[in-house]
Amino acid sequence: MRIATAAFGVLLLTCGLARAQAPGLGSSSELVDPKTFRVCADPHNLPFSDEAGEGFENKLAELFAHKLGQPTSYTYFPQVIGFVRNTLNALRCDVIIGVAVGDDLVQTTNPYYRTTYALVFRSDSGLDSVQSLEDPRLKGKHIGVVAGTPPATVLVGQGLMALARPYALTVDTRVDSPTRTMVHDIATGAIDAGVLWGPIAGYYAQRETPRLLVTPLVREQERMDFRIAMGVRRSDQDWKRRLNRLIIDNQTEIDHILRDYGVPLLDEQGHLKTP
Repeated sequence: MRIATAAFGVLLLTCGLARAQAPGLGSSSELVDPKTFRVCADPHNLPFSDEAGEGFENKLAELFAHKLGQPTSYTYFPQVIGFVRNTLNALRCDVIIGVAVGDDLVQTTNPYYRTTYALVFRSDSGLDSVQSLEDPRLKGKHIGVVAGTPPATVLVGQGLMALARPYALTVDTRVDSPTRTMVHDIATGAIDAGVLWGPIAGYYAQRETPRLLVTPLVREQERMDFRIAMGVRRSDQDWKRRLNRLIIDNQTEIDHILRDYGVPLLDEQGHLKTP
């Protein structure tokens, strides 16, 4: 019996050591392929990422891979329920380039940018001096809003939802793009204005003709701004530290890429950063 017990103990220890050395489980070789910068991304989710490599998260991935002297590879999957399970946690890739700090599905790095929701409108709308959703000049306006987002709460509180037009929050990006549709509706006059996540607002507003105006919402009582980081597996501590160092060392280049895509950037005090 003692021999059997001892043998079983050795077996458990051996299995434990084997698991500790498995990729993605916290050992010194956490990555499946440490010589390739392997990214988890949505294939149809501009301005963030797409299969053509045209999103700013694609550009950030290229920047980091270049700094590491590695090629980049992608595992593409629609960013819907199951995204993390089918990509990062399945060991098919090693980093999600954009996740909100505090996301409970992954371990996040230090944030590499902070941004906010923004009001988007035409230059002839008379809204160019509006700085807050509490401004009385928004009364009677048809405002687009993504259902379930913080701006929707503010619109309800201000009595603006009766005329608001809701757009879906969670969709399969392969077949639908509600935020792109909202910006087009603003440009054509179907609605008077819209409230969108800053990176989306800035990117699509500058692609309309004539260009739409964007006012970052930094004066609301409801929280509108969030810090964005990169996501890794919870066990990948060395990998997280390495990414943190890359963020610190390349913040200027990161900001430059984000600004090229129209992302409104905030400093640590919540004020708009100037170039």
